[in-house]
Amino acid sequence: MAKKNDQKSSSNTIALNRRARYEYHLEERLEAGIALLGWEVKALREGNIQFNESYVLLSGGEAFLFGCHITPLVSASSHVSADPMRTRRMLLHKRELDRLIGHVERQGYTLIPTAMYWKKGKVKVEIALAKGKKQHDKRRTEKDRDWERQKSRIMKAG
Repeated sequence: MAKKNDQKSSSNTIALNRRARYEYHLEERLEAGIALLGWEVKALREGNIQFNESYVLLSGGEAFLFGCHITPLVSASSHVSADPMRTRRMLLHKRELDRLIGHVERQGYTLIPTAMYWKKGKVKVEIALAKGKKQHDKRRTEKDRDWERQKSRIMKAG
């Protein structure tokens, strides 16, 4: 029986890029498909992925995911020479690509993958338009997070 709720839940989530929120100001998020090989899908089902250092590059009117490391399963890819760091094509509509190209080239944004999850049996990647944070912004983020944590401790004790 299929789930009616399409929201991302913890069971649908493959990987999260928690570092992205610390390193960048995330402005706008959108969902994109990704072209994968069979062994990559099997590896994703096992959770063999790291994409903290990955980014999306726009080239020739297409989007590509760089720096995503999918570790192949030993049993799944016996006849294929698996490249864990290969460049993967992102699946976006032409209108979305044109808008993203405008933001990246003219306004100095970066495209960062923030999450990877299952949706209706397909792998989707949430990408965000982001601007890099300066060192003082990172310190402020850390300070705010510590204050929130301390505030919750005080509320529990009181």
